[in-house]
Amino acid sequence: MLTYDVQTSIVFRMDATKKKIRPGHVRDAIINALSDASSALTISQIYDEVTRQIGETPASSIRSCLRLHTPELFVREKRGLYRARNGEPSARQRFFKELESREPEFRYKKTVLHHADCLSWLEDRAPDSIHAVVTDPPYGLHEYSDEQQRKLRQGKGGVWRIPPSFDGHKRSPLPRFTTLDASQLDEIGEFFLVWAKTLLPALVPGANVVVASNPLVSFIVSLALAEAGLERRGELVRMTMTMRGGDRPKGAHEEFVDVSVLPRSMWEPWLIFRKPLEGRVQDNLRKWGTGGFRRPGKDKPFGDVIQSAPTRATERKLAPHPSLKPQMFMRQLVRGVLPLGTGVVLDPFSGAGSTLAACNNIGYQSIGVERDAHYFEVARNAIPKLTNHIAGRSMSSSL
Repeated sequence: MLTYDVQTSIVFRMDATKKKIRPGHVRDAIINALSDASSALTISQIYDEVTRQIGETPASSIRSCLRLHTPELFVREKRGLYRARNGEPSARQRFFKELESREPEFRYKKTVLHHADCLSWLEDRAPDSIHAVVTDPPYGLHEYSDEQQRKLRQGKGGVWRIPPSFDGHKRSPLPRFTTLDASQLDEIGEFFLVWAKTLLPALVPGANVVVASNPLVSFIVSLALAEAGLERRGELVRMTMTMRGGDRPKGAHEEFVDVSVLPRSMWEPWLIFRKPLEGRVQDNLRKWGTGGFRRPGKDKPFGDVIQSAPTRATERKLAPHPSLKPQMFMRQLVRGVLPLGTGVVLDPFSGAGSTLAACNNIGYQSIGVERDAHYFEVARNAIPKLTNHIAGRSMSSSL
C-alpha cells in the first residue's frame, strides 16, 4: 500500500453534457501556468489560467493537486502563493521513470499483480469485469508519503509510532492518525471519492467493496464512498487487540496515572459497500453472480464479526509490511465476498499481497495493483509463501 497521486490519475465522471478531464490534465495545466509565469501565482490566478486552458475545473481539485505535488513539482513561497519547481528531477519524477523500466506484472496460480498506479489502471479496465474488492488502503495520504516511508524504514518513526518491544517480541509500527491536520483529513475524503468514482464502472452490479479502515477516519472514507455512488451495507468488525490507544497523557503520565487519552483499540472496522443491484438480489445473482455473501456453512450466515489474533511473526517474516493482516482472517473474509464462489477479486492497494494470497488459497481468481516498487518486490516473494502457509483455525471462526 502506498499513497496514490489523485490528480495524476483523476477522472471526473460528470453528466454527459460536461467535458471529461483526462488523467493528469489538471496537474499539467498548473505546470504550464506556473512555468509561463514570471513570478509566483496566487491560487486565484492559477485557477483562472487552468480554466482558460482546459475549461471549468473544480477549485478543490486545483488546491488538492497543489498540496499533493508540493514540494515535488511545485514550491509554496508562502500561504496561497506557488511557483514551479525547476532544476533536478523531483523524487516523484524519478519514481515514475523507474516504474516504467520495471517488470510490469507478476503471476502466480490464479493471481496477477500489476506494478502500476491503481487509478490509471482502473481507467483502462473493462467495464463490468470485477466481482468484488477487498483492500486495506492507506488510511490517509500523509503516512505513506516518500518522507514518512523513509523514516519508517529507517526506524525513526515520523508519524509512525514504533511500539516498544514486549516479552522480547518486536511489535509492528502503527501510524499516528491523531497527527493528521484538517487539510490532510480533507485529502483523505478527496482521494477516496476519486478512487470510488474511478472504480465504479469496472465493478459488476452487486459487487461487494470491503475496505479496511480505522475508527478515527472511517467516517470520512464511508462518506466519500457513498457520495461516489456505492451503497453502504454496514461494517465488518475484526476483533483483535492492537497497540493503538490506551496511553496516558504524554509528558504527564505520572500525574494522570489513571487516565487513557484514547481507548485501547480492540477492534478494526472494515467498511462494507456494494455497487447498486440490477433488479432484485436473485436477478443479480443469476446474471452476475453477485449481490450477497457466501455462507460459511449451510445453516450459518456470513457474520459481520470475525475473531482475529494479531498477525503472527511467522507471517510477518514471509511478508514484511507494517499493515499486514493475518491469513486466517483474510481467507475468511475473501471467501465470503463472492456469494457463488466465482468471479474476480481485486485488491487495488496490494501491499505485500496478503489479499491475493488468500484468494489463491481459496481458489479464487484475483488481481492486485501496487504502486510502490519496494512492496511490489515484497509481494512477488510473499504471495507464493503466504498462499501455501498453514494459517491455523478453520473458517468456522466467523461469528
